[in-house]
Amino acid sequence: MWDVVIVGGGILGMSTAMQLKQAYPDKRMVVVEKERGPAQHQSGHNSGVIHAGVYYAPDSLKARFCLEGNRATKAFCDQHGVAYNTCGKLLVATNAVEEKRMQALWERITQNGLEREWLTAEALAEREPHITGVAGIFVPSSGIVDYAEVTRAMAAEFERLGGEVRYGHCVTALDERRDEVVVTTETDEGEASFSGRYLVTCSGLMADRVIRLLGQDPGFTICPFRGEYYVLPETHNAIVNHLIYPIPDPAMPFLGVHLTRMIDGSVTVGPNAVLAFKREGYRKRDVSLSDMREMLAHPGIRRVLAKHAKAGLFEMKNSLFKRAYLAQVQKYCPSLALDDLKPYPAGVRAQAVSHEGKLVDDFLFVNTRRTVNVGNAPSPAATSALPIGAHIVKEVKTLIDA
Repeated sequence: MWDVVIVGGGILGMSTAMQLKQAYPDKRMVVVEKERGPAQHQSGHNSGVIHAGVYYAPDSLKARFCLEGNRATKAFCDQHGVAYNTCGKLLVATNAVEEKRMQALWERITQNGLEREWLTAEALAEREPHITGVAGIFVPSSGIVDYAEVTRAMAAEFERLGGEVRYGHCVTALDERRDEVVVTTETDEGEASFSGRYLVTCSGLMADRVIRLLGQDPGFTICPFRGEYYVLPETHNAIVNHLIYPIPDPAMPFLGVHLTRMIDGSVTVGPNAVLAFKREGYRKRDVSLSDMREMLAHPGIRRVLAKHAKAGLFEMKNSLFKRAYLAQVQKYCPSLALDDLKPYPAGVRAQAVSHEGKLVDDFLFVNTRRTVNVGNAPSPAATSALPIGAHIVKEVKTLIDA
């Protein structure tokens, strides 16, 4: 009998496990992960940005957890020898419409308690000679890190404290009983079972399916969006000094194609946001007919796809035609050419869609008498992993004390 079973070996699962073990050092805990190692999905396929909290609605969990997470992530990296760089983020407006949107962002940045600096076109050109825009906002607290390395450090700390991690265990059934929760998994050696007094699930792209295994209606279905990247040749590693972001369209949930100075010194371009035809569809050719049937049978997802049909077709065009993708970044970095876009691994974002057809914007949790389940955890979840884990620890404490 385990005291707590944690499902999911991404950054949220490992953050939660580590902090639970710190809070309850004498309790037996195990992390169950279907892959052969940690951070194999969203935690290891992202931009690596330590977000500051620019875009999020004031007083939302996203805004609060991101601000806390920015500081906590850097502190954790300092304590565990994980490299990061606080290089700052530049939001760049390329026309009058974007500049007007940027003014709204300026106010939101103020509301979220962040330091920022308004840049004229001249100041922008001086700070970033290869970037063209009519104005910009500089946010100094944004940074870059390798979140897979952060996740591995959290896993190592959890194990150092006495926790156990079982890789290669795919959850196939959950049974919440009066005094325990039984987790059934499939492994290469056959079926295995874990009995825990309490269960925490941080299942990312499989969040809704895992919650349904508990017999609960999560109120949403996960819709996967593939984010495709390119990387610039090494000769362009010094093309920018900061993270360069376009001004996002407020009608869309994604931030647009940006230039990111990665922790290894390379510069990536992306991501876009195109509907994936498989839950874990990292390649264009990845297709699952059962996943597609599930998506298209969901009325909420059909409403979302219909509402954003024009934007979806635009993203699909950019995915299929490299020159169209390039045009998005050339708006603010005109010196880049088609040959500069080199292949780079894609990521898949888990976006929760409600039954009513709304994109769930904030972090979302679904709890039962003995379980705490992360339902929706889009960006900035990696930045917010430590405060999200702390939140889950409080939820588990409430269950234990009940």
